[in-house]
This record gives sequence, structure tokens and C-alpha cells, in this order.
Amino acid sequence: MASLQDIKGRIKSINSTKQITNAMNLVATAKLTKSKEAAIKSRPFFLKMQETIRSIANNAGKVNLPLLKGNDSPNKAYIVLASDRGLAGGYNSNICKLVMKHIEKQDETTIVAVGKKARDNFKNKGYNIGKAVVGMSEKPTYKHAKEIAEYVTDIFKKGEVGEVYLAYTAFKSTIQQEPTMIRLLPLKLDEVTEVEQTVNPELPDLLVYEPSAEDVLSYVIPRYLADITFGALIEASASEQGARMTAMDSATDNAEEMIQKLNIVYNRARQAAITQELTEIVSGAEALG
Repeated sequence: MASLQDIKGRIKSINSTKQITNAMNLVATAKLTKSKEAAIKSRPFFLKMQETIRSIANNAGKVNLPLLKGNDSPNKAYIVLASDRGLAGGYNSNICKLVMKHIEKQDETTIVAVGKKARDNFKNKGYNIGKAVVGMSEKPTYKHAKEIAEYVTDIFKKGEVGEVYLAYTAFKSTIQQEPTMIRLLPLKLDEVTEVEQTVNPELPDLLVYEPSAEDVLSYVIPRYLADITFGALIEASASEQGARMTAMDSATDNAEEMIQKLNIVYNRARQAAITQELTEIVSGAEALG
């Protein structure tokens, strides 16, 4: 049985851990508020961008653009959005598992790792890391999204990969985050047009595209890819903070529960020690008598 001093030491250690997890919970809560606001504010912009792409696609007819056509490369690229720090429950492992489940052949896979956890996970498993972007998972910017989108667009145009997928964690609520994967390239306009209509489809499009709808698409699509990537980065940032807040809240509760149990053990051990001392005193007194 552990001594009273050992039990007190464990209680002190767990209490220190509890204070740390509680502080991290408060920090994550504050960061979540900002990330959630950014995600909510950005969604109308991305919906409008999808609506614009849909409108142009409906009037473009047949177009012949590199980003809309597949190539003969069997290779696939995966943009994996994870975090730079841990202590976020299953946030990082869940998104990495989703990508691993989708990968068919490791030697035909290129990973674009966003966040140290994504980079380290796939690097340790021997995957080819085509590009790593770290140190920005909590505060992503449009510059980061553009950098990532331009990289995958470049290797797709060069024929180094035949398909590009984006894996991120969609923010549903503070306690619910959903690992999600979408295909970025080759872009299928008919998939974009499947987005819920926000305007009356029976009304004619009054816009005139100069010099042509195809030329406009060639300009808009790269911007669209960067926008979608940025939207995913914002969603992932909010999801990371939500997952970390939940994990730290659970850790704080578990620490409190452990302290309560150890206090019971300590009190019982202390009571047993006092009883033993009294018994020894009485026995000694009887022996002297």
C-alpha cells in the first residue's frame, strides 16, 4: 500500500496537471470564438463564389481547360489539414485515418501536409511529402491557401499527379467536427452546379463574358481553388480549437475525479495509521500495567 506521503505527492501532481488543462481549456475557448466567427463570416463568400462558377459553367458550353481535364498520371495528391500542436483529442488522428483509408497505393501518393502533425504522421509512415506548410494551423491566411492551391495546380498541370484531394475537418458545432474529403482536381463543373440553387434557375443569365466564358473560367477557376482551400483552412482551424477545448475539458474532469478518489484513499490510509498508533499505545500501556 502506498504511503501517505506518496498519495499526497500524487494528489499534488494531478492537481498541477488539472490547473494546466483548465488553463488550456480557457485559451482554446477564447480562440474558438474567433475561429468560429471567421468560419461563419467566410461562408457567404464561398457560396457566392460557387454560384458564380455555376453561372459561368451553365453558359460556357463545352470548354477545353487543363484544370477540367484529367491526365494519364496514376498518382494522386492529398492536401491534409491537421494541427501544429497536439492535445486535441482525436482531431489529428481522425483526419489522417480518413486519408489513409482513401489511399490505394503508397508509391503513387503525394502528401501536401498542412500542420506538423500531418507532416510527422505521413513522414514516419514513409509517404512522399511533396510540400509541408507548418506553423499556421490556428491562424491561416489567404496567402497560405493560395500557396497550397498554386502548388497542387502546378503539379497537376505538369502531369505529376492525375487527381488532387482536399482533406479537412468541417466545423459543425463546438462539440461536433466532421472529417471531410473533397476532390479539387480535375474540377468537374457539373459537380459545382449541384450546389443548392440560391437563385431562380429559370431566370436567364444576363451577364456577358468577354472575351469569352472559357477565358473567364480560366481566370476564375484558380481563384476558386484557392478560395475552397482557404474555406477548408478556416473550418479546420475552428474544428481544432473545438476539439482541443473538448479534450481539455474532459481531461480537467478526469483529473478532478482522480483527485477525489485519491483523497478517499488518503483519508482511509490516514485513519488506518491513526488506528494502528492508538492500538500500539493501548497495547504498550497494558504491558506496563
